[in-house]
Amino acid sequence: MAELIQRHWDSNPAGLSRRDRRPCDYDAYVPDPIAGRRFVLDGDVAADVADAETAIARLNSQASALADTEALARLLLRAESVASSRIEGLEIAGRRLLRAAVARELGDEVRDVTAIEILGNIAAMVWAIGATQDAGNISPDFILEIHRRLLAETQHGEHAGRIRTEQNWIGGSSYNPCSAAFVPPPPETVADLLVDLCEFCNETSLPAVAQAAIAHAQFETIHPFADGNGRTGRALIHLILAQRDLTPRTLPPVSLVLATWSEDYIAGLSATRYVGEADCESARDGVNQWVGLFAAACTRAVGDANAFEYRMRSLRDQWRARLGKVRAGSAADLLIGALPVAPIVTTKTAADLIGRSFQATSQAIARLRAAGILKQLTVGKRNRAFEAAEVIEAFTDLERQLASPAGDTSVARPRRPVPRRPRR
Repeated sequence: MAELIQRHWDSNPAGLSRRDRRPCDYDAYVPDPIAGRRFVLDGDVAADVADAETAIARLNSQASALADTEALARLLLRAESVASSRIEGLEIAGRRLLRAAVARELGDEVRDVTAIEILGNIAAMVWAIGATQDAGNISPDFILEIHRRLLAETQHGEHAGRIRTEQNWIGGSSYNPCSAAFVPPPPETVADLLVDLCEFCNETSLPAVAQAAIAHAQFETIHPFADGNGRTGRALIHLILAQRDLTPRTLPPVSLVLATWSEDYIAGLSATRYVGEADCESARDGVNQWVGLFAAACTRAVGDANAFEYRMRSLRDQWRARLGKVRAGSAADLLIGALPVAPIVTTKTAADLIGRSFQATSQAIARLRAAGILKQLTVGKRNRAFEAAEVIEAFTDLERQLASPAGDTSVARPRRPVPRRPRR
């Protein structure tokens, strides 16, 4: 039975205000286990889940409109990782992040702390998705490893890969849980709840979208880490979708939509935190409210991803028209196909990407520069790189579109910080 456990908070050390030093009683929430539990979805919610899964499956099957479907998948993975960070307050424009990534590849020291954290998010998600598809099981150790990779290069690295041993809370004071909006389970219950969560993640009785939604809500309720819970919890969404083979190629940027629907997102998570038996009315209603919202976010994310894919395909057609005759399989042709994967390249990284010689790649870059497809810039200390600005502009438009409740910033302004459109 889900319950509130009353705990006592002792006074804090001197140096704080009287209010922050004051002891108090607070209620920590302990959720029901979810492994093996029977979840009943209302008819309309079940239909929304089915629509979301159909949309995600279609996105993955039709992404072949791009010659290299990994291009869209990797760009959306980058968008999803950035979104996960933005929900937690790490904001950075795509161009700045891409330049930091290229500088790191070239061996330059990256001093952009925010970029380092978000690059860590991306690396952790890339590893996690690949490992899940290979291993097929989600375990507590696996989640700990994801968390370790997410936090390894951050200022909270000492907490990386470790379950919390102290009480944490959300909202209110930074010094005590007395006025918190939500207090997760006490630390001694976390390990068992995490084991139960992983058992649920490996079940197949629910549709994948519903399973990902419930697992994410349970993870955020447990809040098993001292820091990085949001990022790890959003990675868990994609682990489940990948494990259920719903997203073998392309990840819908769900976190970008949830970040836009922040108030509904928080309300949806809160609705799952009932008190009482697992089959009580508030439990059923809360799960349906959250799963319905999550399914709608998936469908919205797929729609915007499809629009972005179409724009990339159109952009590549425009580039070929600008270049004139382009021989299929030539370095220039391959580079046009690869730029959505890596909008900022050096001659060496481009050569490695398309599998052509340095000289052939250099000639292709010169041709694309002459056509205005690439422009030269300096990355790091003095490395020469080349940028496909139109790809980055499209990526920026995607982020702005997903930040608008209406999916159109000319109709409804973005509800969260987004990159500005470049001046033309």
